[in-house]
Amino acid sequence: MHLLDYIILFSSVLMGGGFAFYFQKSNKIILQLVLSFSGSFILGISVLHLMPVAYSNPVNTSTETISTYRNIVGLMILLGFFIQIFLEQLSKGVEHGHIHAPHHGKTSFAIQILLGLSIHAFFEGVPLENESIHAHNHNDHLLWGIVLHKAPAAFALVLLLIISNFKKPLIIIALLIFASMSPLGALVGKILTDQNILTIERQNYVVAFVIGSFLHIATTILFEVESAEHHSISMRKLIAILIGIGMAVLTIL
Repeated sequence: MHLLDYIILFSSVLMGGGFAFYFQKSNKIILQLVLSFSGSFILGISVLHLMPVAYSNPVNTSTETISTYRNIVGLMILLGFFIQIFLEQLSKGVEHGHIHAPHHGKTSFAIQILLGLSIHAFFEGVPLENESIHAHNHNDHLLWGIVLHKAPAAFALVLLLIISNFKKPLIIIALLIFASMSPLGALVGKILTDQNILTIERQNYVVAFVIGSFLHIATTILFEVESAEHHSISMRKLIAILIGIGMAVLTIL
């Protein structure tokens, strides 16, 4: 990745959190539409760009080795999916736009939310330096998928901390930590790749893990109904979903 890519990753989160400081309140409809768009987009790039990379043949092309490799990829996708369930127990679904403040602001609550978001952000940044992703020109698609996903999550995080009556310096520190996680993951991925610790196969296992995480986030956002009574998706949310999927499809043309 170029320096500009790191700046984009970092600043997009700051921008999303900055909007929360400005508005000081949530427009649930707009936030859900943005999340629906980003959720459908990361679903699209996961299927169209990341899965082909994860399932690309390893260097050793014997039939038995390829079969074992692909089985591991499948297991890593499942692992990423279910690990994300655990992480969302910590983050309380902030990445889905869920903003439920505790009765009293506690530092442990902020740490728990930040930990869940940060672990996910770190791991999704690691594949940005994946050699296979670079070789197939998928790097930009993953980068923008992360950006579109992280910006509204940062907005929800800051807003949650604001309405939970946390002091502004603590909120800014939390935002800076969150903003640094994906760039840090990308940097660690580059170092491990340069040291040949992350071989192509291992890099692709990380990609598979991130795919599983993306699939859980995307499907939770997309299939979360707006009306508990009617179990339906509104037309405006459906349009946002179609735009996100449409943009993901355009990336392969």
